[in-house]
Amino acid sequence: MIVFEGVHKRFGDSVVLSDLDLAVDPGEHVTLIGPSGSGKTTILRLLMCLERVDAGTIRVGGRYLSHMHRRGELVPADEKHSRDVRRRIGMVFQQFNLFPNMSVLGNLIEAPTRVLGLSRAEATERAAELLDMVGLAEKIDEHPARLSGGQQQRVAIARALAMRPDVLLLDEITSALDPELVAGVLRLLRRIGDTTDITILCVTHEIGFARDFSDRVLMLDGGRVIEDGPPDQLLREPRQPRTKEFLAAVLEGR
Repeated sequence: MIVFEGVHKRFGDSVVLSDLDLAVDPGEHVTLIGPSGSGKTTILRLLMCLERVDAGTIRVGGRYLSHMHRRGELVPADEKHSRDVRRRIGMVFQQFNLFPNMSVLGNLIEAPTRVLGLSRAEATERAAELLDMVGLAEKIDEHPARLSGGQQQRVAIARALAMRPDVLLLDEITSALDPELVAGVLRLLRRIGDTTDITILCVTHEIGFARDFSDRVLMLDGGRVIEDGPPDQLLREPRQPRTKEFLAAVLEGR
């Protein structure tokens, strides 16, 4: 479902991704871990077309995201092509990014009506179903400012799902929450993972969540995947010294 081949990305003199190869199968749940600056969030931003690759290619669902075919050649994608492929991808951001001037309902129906062309009635029905799933059916007419952080994050998850994505990206979505709110959001994500076939790519420092939720965990360092394995193996008995060092630092920080 997601394929990075030889992807390079730099910001000024800083190389963030270096010849990155990465593949995620349809329906797979993959978690990216690693120190700050290792390239985890940049991978998500490239998938959302918030950044462009400097070299290499990205494919989503068998279609090039970063490039397109023109006159028999593979060339950098134009905005229309990237936007079309990106419709298959939803993202939940660290800081919620809800529209403060809209109600919860407005936040959930804005993109489905404007981008997918759903009628307001169809989008509203879908929004009501999703809010019921995330336990916020009674908040449909509230504005984000009147919701707690945990409630805002659940609305953000519902909004991403309203686009019926094939791929869901999660960027440190519990880091802005008080500790007592984290467990509820993680339970919701586990339920989504168990009841849908959405491919999920997650960046997190919540090692317990990575262990319980993931089919695979990838350790990034220096813009490359240095270790890749099932969570029980990689998180309990990592092979690479750098992975051991990182996990010890994360667990000590708790």
